[in-house]
Amino acid sequence: MEETKKSLNFIEHIVEEDLANDYSKDSLRFRFPPEPNGYLHLGHASSICLNFGLGESYDAPVNLRFDDTNPEKEEKEYVDAIKRDVEWMGYKWDKECYASDYFQELYDWAVMLIKEGKAYVDSQSSEEMADQKGTPTRPGTAGPYRNQSVEENLDLFERMKNGEFEEGKYVLRAKIDMASSNMLMRDPILYRVLHKAHHRTNTDWCIYPMYDWTHGQSDYLEQVSHSLCTLEFLPHRELYDWCLDQLVSKDKLRPKQREFARRNLSHTIVSKRKLLKLVEEGVVNSWDDPRMPTISGLRRRGYTPESIRNFADTVGIAKRENLVDVSLLEFHVREHLNKITPRVMAVLNPLKLVITNYPEGREEWLDAENSPEDESLGSRKVPFSSELYIEQEDFREEANKKFFRLKLGKEVRLKNGYIIKAESCTKDKDGNIIEVQCTYDPKSKSGSGTEESLRKVKGTLHWVSIKHAIEAEVRVYDRLFTDENPDGHNDRDFMEFVNPDSLKVITGYLEPSLKDVKPGERFQFQRLGYFNVDTDTTSEKLVFNRTVTLRDTWAKLQQKN
Repeated sequence: MEETKKSLNFIEHIVEEDLANDYSKDSLRFRFPPEPNGYLHLGHASSICLNFGLGESYDAPVNLRFDDTNPEKEEKEYVDAIKRDVEWMGYKWDKECYASDYFQELYDWAVMLIKEGKAYVDSQSSEEMADQKGTPTRPGTAGPYRNQSVEENLDLFERMKNGEFEEGKYVLRAKIDMASSNMLMRDPILYRVLHKAHHRTNTDWCIYPMYDWTHGQSDYLEQVSHSLCTLEFLPHRELYDWCLDQLVSKDKLRPKQREFARRNLSHTIVSKRKLLKLVEEGVVNSWDDPRMPTISGLRRRGYTPESIRNFADTVGIAKRENLVDVSLLEFHVREHLNKITPRVMAVLNPLKLVITNYPEGREEWLDAENSPEDESLGSRKVPFSSELYIEQEDFREEANKKFFRLKLGKEVRLKNGYIIKAESCTKDKDGNIIEVQCTYDPKSKSGSGTEESLRKVKGTLHWVSIKHAIEAEVRVYDRLFTDENPDGHNDRDFMEFVNPDSLKVITGYLEPSLKDVKPGERFQFQRLGYFNVDTDTTSEKLVFNRTVTLRDTWAKLQQKN
């Protein structure tokens, strides 16, 4: 059967048109250009998948470029985290580049603009400059320094570079069109004075180029064919092209900026500034807190790169922004973890169960399949004894016919073990059930082949042997925000929607096969969800994170409310 060809998204159509008209396949080059002023989040993940995905589709190189022109907010820590995240996502870049690599070329080109009468040094205050630029309905007017001489501009700009002026005293502006309908074309700032050490150039420079002067030129120097940006940069495209018009030679490829829509995720914030606020105010513990929508946070929580890539592929690339339900992301991580994780047993809300007719002092090691999805994961032995933990919610004294778990006088099967029947229960002085007494059918052992072992009962419970159980700290995560669009309320701050129950820390009781697990390993706790070993784990203390539940329980809770 002929394989169905995947339809192209609109960015791929643009590339195809350019290949037909302007570019050769060998001239294709893409780039992922984060600013190292924070950790990458899910929005960046979509851009990573787009740019590196195009590189894979067209067998074209992809640069990782750090747009590091703001030393006030950028740090090497963020550079290292970004590189780690891109690699973890499964991608390899062709060249590791930095905008700071081009500071000298950018400066030389700025001098060229001054000499050509296309740039000037301005000393107006920011308020004066804003007034002079006009409004979308009122054209701007020429400032008092717009027509000063080339010689004076060259002198002032060199003195700016030499550190003779305090911050905010002077800026270099492009001389374009103060009456343009695009406010960004009304003599935009190209350089400002900043007496801050840079994470790579230290104090070599005390003037730094603005993003709009840096972006297109960096693309040009690296010979990037397609500079793909989110929609907020659409108004910048005219300025991007103007800057390139001053530089491009006919024998070199001219980059093209094209825009795509952000994919906003429900119950999530992806502004770096606001994510930093969550960290600084202690709402979360760090950038890689498993509640954060950062790639580092998702990795620590137990998400897989495959699930994030599958999510990005499902959502696709569009021309309009929309809000994607976080349940779609959770679906993809469930789907992938279901295929790759071994099944184990753990009890998170324990109730003691005693099998009264089980031989005193006896213990067995039962055979347990590690995964019905992947035979290569093999099997393990699980200890069984007369005293077990089951989940509190798996027992009721009385229940209706739709309750298929354990209740007095009724039978259930213990996973991989025996059929048991609840005979009685013990309560504390407050009426809380603290122990259930049961009997078991010794001929009903799973896999034994006896007629009794094939007997069908409606309920199957997970359990752990109390004698053999190991304790672990289990961190149960929920959504960080209660509102689906916490950033979408003009009259309310996003912090008002922080979920106070986004993290619960409990003690879990696990089967002993998990005794020597390592950080990053993932498991399905049967009937409870998917969990992974947190980086806080030590030889003395196991720590597990709940990655996601087995089903979308949040949606059901919202429907009830």
